[in-house]
Amino acid sequence: MSAGAPWLPPLRPWIETVWVCARPPAAPAHAREHSLPSGAAHLAVRLDGPPLRTYADAGDAVGRGHGPAVLAGARAGYCIKDTAQPAASVGAVLRPGAALALFGVSAAELEGRHVGLDELCGAGAAGELYERLAADADPLRRRRAFEAFLGARLRPVRGLDPQIVRAVRQLEGVAAPWRDDEDSRVAALVAASGRSHRRFIAGFRDAAGLSPKRYARVQRFKRLLRALAATPRPDWARLALDGGYFDQSHLIREFREFAGVSPRAYLAAATASPHHLPVSDPKTL
Repeated sequence: MSAGAPWLPPLRPWIETVWVCARPPAAPAHAREHSLPSGAAHLAVRLDGPPLRTYADAGDAVGRGHGPAVLAGARAGYCIKDTAQPAASVGAVLRPGAALALFGVSAAELEGRHVGLDELCGAGAAGELYERLAADADPLRRRRAFEAFLGARLRPVRGLDPQIVRAVRQLEGVAAPWRDDEDSRVAALVAASGRSHRRFIAGFRDAAGLSPKRYARVQRFKRLLRALAATPRPDWARLALDGGYFDQSHLIREFREFAGVSPRAYLAAATASPHHLPVSDPKTL
């Protein structure tokens, strides 16, 4: 897998990462995975395998199929995906405001959803992009073609408040947010923005897709995943304190909400990627 910042400079304010992934040589042992929240929207095109299939819950045996090119909106919870038949893919992680810049859509409208590219760009857009990318297996040319598609979609963004974007960045950079007083923290962000509370929350969701509180919780969860990756035998009480949780019980409760499993079960799964948790038998978790 190759991933990095966009090559095209105009995309960099809106796209965090572009990736090109070859089809794995063998299918994984697990049939599903929990895709854990990152606070960002993702656009992905699957190229040489079946389209994305997601499941409502562990008991869902049928799931829902999606088109070849899908935008997954920001969410504050895990998503269950089919991994039985892997595929090559090309995709991007969107920054706050990118949904408006690329598709003219508020990120709030995409929260927790998987939306086909045709719905965002018009009939035939997904198929045209798929054909363009599938026609050439060279990863560098695939990436150039994908970035060219994104670059052609860029439009002037009106109404994206720089004060709200600054608030988003502040929440991403806070080491241990929200343990003290969530309402006071939000009030401070609102005051710094110079907007009314209602207008600030609406603008924040337009840019980031989540409310400030939910966005901050996801950022805290991301920091916890990074800490777990660096800590073979974690001291849970210390992780909770350092991570901004009230206590260990708070950490475990919120981890289950975001990951669908306990922190210990997550570590036992020995996932290769922090935000992708393999699930062999979802009903046992």
